[in-house]
Amino acid sequence: MVNPGGGKGIYGKVSFKNLAIGIIPLDENNNTWLVGQYRYALNEYSWEIPMGGGPLGNDALESAKRELEEETGITGTEWEQILRIHTSNSVTDEEGYVFLARNLSFGKPRPEQSESDLKIMKTSFADALRMAERGEITDSLSLSGIFKVARRLNI
Repeated sequence: MVNPGGGKGIYGKVSFKNLAIGIIPLDENNNTWLVGQYRYALNEYSWEIPMGGGPLGNDALESAKRELEEETGITGTEWEQILRIHTSNSVTDEEGYVFLARNLSFGKPRPEQSESDLKIMKTSFADALRMAERGEITDSLSLSGIFKVARRLNI
């Protein structure tokens, strides 16, 4: 393989079978919900926006609706895609989408077996933004979505 500088080199790419899907649920009082869980790859606990994978070829919005309801029990009737992102374009072709969900209804979460330790936190969006700014939220999809919504809300 030839590297970008013209020399010989080895270059790898990680491809995923899913899209990365994130959701920021926002109620009429600008409250949102974060999900906390242990992340094996990092060996640490992580607060994030509700998120998951959507199979390639499936509608990203339908995957977002499913993920939000599974993880939090929340459904929404107003949805908007606010972001398309490449999560780490130097090593992966993973594509991510973040949706804003409004006009929320609340039910019971139905987490997958691998998500049995999920914790759900309701917080003001302003507090979620402060968590991101302080480095308490480090996930790229979460940060990108939170900062995008903050700009829209002029926070």
